[in-house]
Amino acid sequence: MSIDTQVAVELEKNAAGRIVPLNVNGREQTPFQGVGNYEPKGRKAAPPIRSNRDYPENGDKRVPDLETALRLCGLSNGMVISSHHHLRDGDVIALQALQTAAKMGVRDSMWFPSASFPSQKPVIDLMENGVVHHIEGSMNGPLGDYCTQGKMRGMGILRSHGGRWQAIQDGEVHIDIAVIAAPTADPFGNATGSIGKSACGSLGFALADSMYADRVIVVTDNLVPFPCIPWQIQGNNVDYVVEVPSIGDPSKIVSGTTQITRSPDRLMIARYVAEFLRDTGIMHDGFSFQAGAGGIALAFVDYLRAMMKQAGVKARFVRGGSTKFLVELLNEGLADYILDGQTFDLDGVRSLATNPRHVASSPFTSYNYHGKGNFASMIDAVVLGATEVDVNFNANVVTHSDGRLLHGIGGWQNCLFAGCSILALPSFRDRIPVIVDEVTTITGPGEMVDVVVTERGIAINPLRQDLIDAAKGSKLPIRTIQDIQREVYAICGGAPQKPKRTEKPVAVVKWVDGTVLDTVWGL
Repeated sequence: MSIDTQVAVELEKNAAGRIVPLNVNGREQTPFQGVGNYEPKGRKAAPPIRSNRDYPENGDKRVPDLETALRLCGLSNGMVISSHHHLRDGDVIALQALQTAAKMGVRDSMWFPSASFPSQKPVIDLMENGVVHHIEGSMNGPLGDYCTQGKMRGMGILRSHGGRWQAIQDGEVHIDIAVIAAPTADPFGNATGSIGKSACGSLGFALADSMYADRVIVVTDNLVPFPCIPWQIQGNNVDYVVEVPSIGDPSKIVSGTTQITRSPDRLMIARYVAEFLRDTGIMHDGFSFQAGAGGIALAFVDYLRAMMKQAGVKARFVRGGSTKFLVELLNEGLADYILDGQTFDLDGVRSLATNPRHVASSPFTSYNYHGKGNFASMIDAVVLGATEVDVNFNANVVTHSDGRLLHGIGGWQNCLFAGCSILALPSFRDRIPVIVDEVTTITGPGEMVDVVVTERGIAINPLRQDLIDAAKGSKLPIRTIQDIQREVYAICGGAPQKPKRTEKPVAVVKWVDGTVLDTVWGL
């Protein structure tokens, strides 16, 4: 693979009214055409055919270290190296792989993580010295900030979890070498995240990498004799297995966002959301829901649990990112199943390992838009956060109002396909209004956002007359989004200042179908 240095790019306005580049990192792009309007063509990508003759008959694929594995995989300049983020800020293997590539003299790699975190800040040094050309993946914190400063040689590409699977499957991204940190594995390469000293729960984000990459390396700190049960990664897709003392710190899968809020205003928002589900009839026997791992979302689950008990209602399934709050629902018999994409705390990890009704899933089953359906659209309600929402219900989760890229998309876009998508937000943060005239970066089109809940009231998208009708007669504080915005502007002294951006695109936001929804501009 060769990657051209970023040059002047042709721009075009897309169906969302945003100016987007038509070429990113040497690859032609399709501007966003509207929800459901893009027709994919062609066949799925595939890895090379391999032969048993080239692998040990005794199934032992171990090699001494990561450098040996990378060398045997044929690592060279310009390759795409992928990794997963189930250990979140506690992962050490992704950085080790890139630093090993640096030691081997490799240059111009493209790093393709499912997400990156502040602990991987040293990748900036690798970009400065030419080892890494650019990153395609969620960039949380310093790596996103670095991208916004226009210092990355290529453009960043932000995709949802489902969009990442789609990009791999559709051949938009070809992974040369996948490096998969596995809490437990056997010498053949079967691997699981649910057991072992570094257990992190599911390994679903690495599944596509294991299936489509040219070469696959499993790195583990808990090697067990064949067979590793259960196997989330199949050894038949794995080339080499490396034993290391540690793949990371699983306690760091609990980030600062996975704590229940103590703010009275935010607790009020959480209560409003739960009451909305109850009073509009969404909370009914056999319903389903998904909530994120932010403080408001966790508090919402706590309120909803009490209401479900009071009403004698049971959910058929709840969708994780699992937390101890979802685990408690399961254990109390208030939900039949947790369908889990990633575990956000150690209660979730333990539950996934021990409770057969807590089931690991992958972006293929839950989020991939270019499949024969997925279960994101089967969920009755989803509760999400955002950095901004505008009066047309367009929402932003990747940049702040100052234009800095500080967050990834995660499964946020994919969740918008639920029966009722709810953004639970404080109306302002640090005296900066959250409801604005126009979001800095569109991550979700307004037609996909059904309800915005703030401490000052609940705004229902006019496109959802059914929800407006269902809320009539309740005591919920239903208001227009413009009305809430006016009140907040009066408190905060008006609209927030627009970011002073350059004319240089530094990253793009992809929609779930692979089209370009918006551009992140340099500052």
